[in-house]
Parts: sequence; structure tokens; C-alpha cells
Amino acid sequence: MNAMNLFRLDGARALVTGASRGIGKAVAEALADAGCDLAVTARTLRALDGTVRAVEDRGRKAVALAGDLAEPGVAADLTDAAADALGGLDIVVHNAGTLPTAEDGSPLMTPLQHARQQDWDTVVTVNLNATAALCRAAHPHLADSGRASLVLMSSVAGLVGTPMMEAYAATKAAQLSLARSLAVGWARQGIRVNALCPGWTRTDMTAFASGPGPLSDWLTSHVPLGRWATADEVAGAALFLASPASSFVIGHALVVDGGLAVPDGGLAGYPKPASPFAAA
Repeated sequence: MNAMNLFRLDGARALVTGASRGIGKAVAEALADAGCDLAVTARTLRALDGTVRAVEDRGRKAVALAGDLAEPGVAADLTDAAADALGGLDIVVHNAGTLPTAEDGSPLMTPLQHARQQDWDTVVTVNLNATAALCRAAHPHLADSGRASLVLMSSVAGLVGTPMMEAYAATKAAQLSLARSLAVGWARQGIRVNALCPGWTRTDMTAFASGPGPLSDWLTSHVPLGRWATADEVAGAALFLASPASSFVIGHALVVDGGLAVPDGGLAGYPKPASPFAAA
């Protein structure tokens, strides 16, 4: 087989959550390029307009579905609606997630001892409970596929100490554990399960930290490649995990972080500015 064909997904039916922008939109575009028809989700239909156009411009079917994963039952409803619209599911990339946010929608960076319980609960509800519900709902659809792949979008925050983001980091670590358990439990049913761990990636969600300034400088000083990732770089890794190119890969956490999580990789020989959290 031509090696490039290992990345083809012609005719596959894929669900991508959190697909309105950033990594989720880039993943949807990459899967469409590989031949997938897609159902894409976000909290509002309007937010998905750009993603739907991008998928359709690539000659593939796009179905937009709206729902708030913080609401009970929504994760399962979205999954079943995607399967109904596409006639089944072969691929699920669960990208949707959240950080604690202020009333204006900006992320709250607060150490655990000062954080509100309601913020912890919201992050756990969206990032962990909805993930489990979505996986549970996806299982029968994926079990009927001959090329099923489930990719959970975790984070490097689940692998390294991440002060000021304890709730997010804990849920992302939990997703890694869930991916390993499901990979083993579902392997004999032909469902491959893996996780993807992006590092610091330049998106709308990280705009508060990725712009010029001391926080961005401090974060990238711990990345041996010395820069932020692009959403397209993460999408390429998601395509690998979704495609036949990774047909013998299960229970894996693919880290796309520029070396941040390499043991001592972020500490070896790179001068670093003082932490902006030192006085927190």
C-alpha cells in the first residue's frame, strides 16, 4: 500500500466536538481532507458556520449540532444525533473542554486554595463527566464500525504540574486514564481508543496567555522548541490516531508539546524568566 493511503479515511463518518474554532476546527478540516463526512458540535449553531463551510468546501458532508456539555444528557444526545445524521460513526474526536471562566468569559487562573468549588465542579462536569457520557453513547455506534477510532483530547497539563490550573489538569489526567481503560476494554470489539496531549497551542482559548508578554515568555521558556504549537500541528496528530496509519496503536497518549513534558527537557540549559505565579 502507498504510505499516504494509510492516512486516507474516504467515506468514514466522524464526530468532532468543540469544533467551532482552534484545535477542533483544525481537526475537522484535516479529517475532511482525508475523506470524512463530519458531524461537528459547539454550544451554538452559529459558532459552527465557519467549520461547516470549511468541510463543505472540501467536498464533504457537514452536519452542525449544538449543545452545552455542562447540561445533563447533552453529550449522549449529541453523539446519537451525529450517528443518526451520518448513518453511523467510525471516528470520534472528543475535543470539547473548558477552563474556569470569569463572567466576561476570560479564563480564571486561580490556585486551588483560592478557587471556588463551583468552578471545580463545572470543569469536572464538562471535561470528565461529559467525556464519560459521550464515550458510553459512542460505544454501540463504534462497535458497528469496521474501522472505529476514539480520540480523547487530553492535554500536557495532565502530564506535568500545572499550578493555577488544577481542575483542568486533574480532568485531563483522568481522560488519559479513561482512554487506557477503554482501549483495553474495547479492543476485542475493534474499537481503538487513544488520547492526544497538546502542549501550549495558540488558539482563541489560550489568547490570554499566548500574546506578547511575560506569561507567554515564561511558558515557552519551558518548551525546548521555544514556541507555541499551531492548531494544525495538533490536527495532524489527531488524523494519525484516527487513520489506518495507527491501526496497531491503542491506549496511547500521543504528546504534541515541543518537548515540554520530556523529563528534564524543559529544565536542561534553557534560561527561564521568573514565574509570574511566584507570588500567588
